[in-house]
Amino acid sequence: MEPIVNIVLPVFAIVAAGYLCGRRGLLGDDSSRALNSFVYWVALPALLFRAMATVDLDSIHEPDFLLGFAGAIVLLWTASILVAKFVFGRSLAEAALHGMNGVYGNTGYMGIPLAIAAWGEAAALPAIMATVIAALIVGVAIFLIEAGGRGAASPGRVALTAAGAVVKNPMIAAPVLGLLWAAGGLDLPVPVDAFTGILGAAAGPCALFAIGLFMVGKPTSEGRIEVGVMTATKLLVQPALTAVLVFLVFPADPLWAKVAVLMAALPTGAGSFVLAQAYGIYVLRTSSVILASTVLSVATVSVIFLCFPPGV
Repeated sequence: MEPIVNIVLPVFAIVAAGYLCGRRGLLGDDSSRALNSFVYWVALPALLFRAMATVDLDSIHEPDFLLGFAGAIVLLWTASILVAKFVFGRSLAEAALHGMNGVYGNTGYMGIPLAIAAWGEAAALPAIMATVIAALIVGVAIFLIEAGGRGAASPGRVALTAAGAVVKNPMIAAPVLGLLWAAGGLDLPVPVDAFTGILGAAAGPCALFAIGLFMVGKPTSEGRIEVGVMTATKLLVQPALTAVLVFLVFPADPLWAKVAVLMAALPTGAGSFVLAQAYGIYVLRTSSVILASTVLSVATVSVIFLCFPPGV
């Protein structure tokens, strides 16, 4: 329990600090959006660039891990979009965020340290790979949101416009540039590494703090059923489906398989809120599912460690 408490509770505490600052009037109503803009345009792109630029592409030899972990995301995201559209009556853009909330985990700030604490430094690489996949989730979500906001335009024009918006988006351009850098086999210059490292480290805390600020004065009972469905999908369905895929359908290396299940069991990441607030859609439900899944993940991650004991 100690690694879980030491990692999960500080995440929740940052959200609570933002809420308290907003509740006491220390920061105004526009502070959440300002912080979120900083994360969206500056801090998170720096984080994504550095994460991709420092990946050793030659060390990735686990296609079963990629197929199992990413396969569960694709299946669940597709199903969640259909549920959001035809059960809850959401637009494509809202449905994209509904689905993202059910598959996009807090892999960077919770997953990597939890995996290392449980199974040592060898678990770092699969945890990093899960974080890279999470960056791809952001790209797909942006494309779907852009496509969903194009009204009655022709499908070809919708696809072209959405693709153009994705290419110009900082959260997509940054990891793509990082991947190109990694493909060149060059180390990041020390000043660039330090610059992106310092800025990237601010992304998580600022996004979480912004969530707390946003929640001030907002109704917590709105959309409970939707929030419950997204939370259950993230904490229960995704790890269960991932376990089936990485252990039975695409049998991966045992360590990589355990890390995949842990990454799938993590709460919804703050990146979903960054997108929701940037586009001004599905914001309240997204912030609610991040809060709910973060609190409940103390129990679900504990179950994962009971099934796959640390150090074993």
